[in-house]
Amino acid sequence: MDVYDMLIFSIVRVPSLQSLGLSEEEVSKAGTFIINFQQAGLVIGGFLWGALGDKRGRMSVLFGSIITYSLTNIACGFVQDVNTYALLRFLAGVGLSGEIGAAIVLVSEILPKAIRSYGSAVVAGIGYLGAGAAYFTVEYFNWRTAFWVGGGMGFALLLLRVSVFESGLFSRMKTEHKEVSRGNFLYFFSSWKQAIKYLRCVTVGMPTWFVVGILATFANELGQALGIDEVVKPGRCVMMIYVGMAVGDLLSGPLSHWLKSRLKTIIGLLALGALLSGIYLFGGIHTASGIYTVCLVLGFCTGYIAMFLTMVAELYGTNLRNTATTSVPSVVRGTLIPMTLFFQALKPSMGALVTAGILGVIVYGLSFWSLSQMEETFGKDLDFVE
Repeated sequence: MDVYDMLIFSIVRVPSLQSLGLSEEEVSKAGTFIINFQQAGLVIGGFLWGALGDKRGRMSVLFGSIITYSLTNIACGFVQDVNTYALLRFLAGVGLSGEIGAAIVLVSEILPKAIRSYGSAVVAGIGYLGAGAAYFTVEYFNWRTAFWVGGGMGFALLLLRVSVFESGLFSRMKTEHKEVSRGNFLYFFSSWKQAIKYLRCVTVGMPTWFVVGILATFANELGQALGIDEVVKPGRCVMMIYVGMAVGDLLSGPLSHWLKSRLKTIIGLLALGALLSGIYLFGGIHTASGIYTVCLVLGFCTGYIAMFLTMVAELYGTNLRNTATTSVPSVVRGTLIPMTLFFQALKPSMGALVTAGILGVIVYGLSFWSLSQMEETFGKDLDFVE
């Protein structure tokens, strides 16, 4: 559900803004404005829910985040102007930021280390099918109904969460380590070593939002730059990417066990993703179906989120694990703001394809550098504190 509600604006961006009376040029600018508000909410919410999860428990985050994003997504179905739209997407972003991090932490702490990555792979893999659900909801209904469906299903999910138990590691930490500071985000920047460790985690996840936020969300503009006569639908590109990501994440868990390495799994998928990003932009694709096909395979190569978040959870102690695992992907989502600003600023002079290509080199380059400096966490015992 968090994937459905997180991506619903990217899928309905063009039809929803057109229905509000905006021109093609205004749709591009307003779309960037609104999605940046949503990403800012994701960043702020990541810090709030992350700290709450380490102070009050993982389950408190799951309940609070679901209620917040469900209510605001229902409200999005009633918007009549861009500013209200942006405000509601900001609030939805705040709510959405708590879900996946807390879920991965809960699964990682509950399951034995021998099958930990299988659990997170299932959580992420099944979650990404929400993109397909969002796309087909928009195809068969209008964009307002799609928001209402997302909010309604969020409340249905809330009922299912009632039967989930709190993490035993967290409960034991509260009893045995009462003196330890919990949910202190400032710890990540208490020294140069800790700051670099945290920022490395962030840069490893950046290619995911380059693919979704640039290559998919602006696929209509990139398709025009490629000279494709047929209109390329960004919503379909988002759907294809996330279907591919679902498969990639489901397989990345077994792959990491076979390789006995989180790092090798992520590096391999990232290398393929970088190659396919280049094919997307400069491979001479001349049809919309070609773009959709590349997006599907590119999504598979971007399906390393389960391993990425599991690795973040394994890098930090129980008193900071939820803060790290929730805030890191939120900051990653927030990096889409400078990415979109970069894309919009250089696009008029350098063209959409070259601008996206330069951005891709920067993003993938930072990720590979960060991975080369990180420790291997496969099979690590999570019963420790910072």
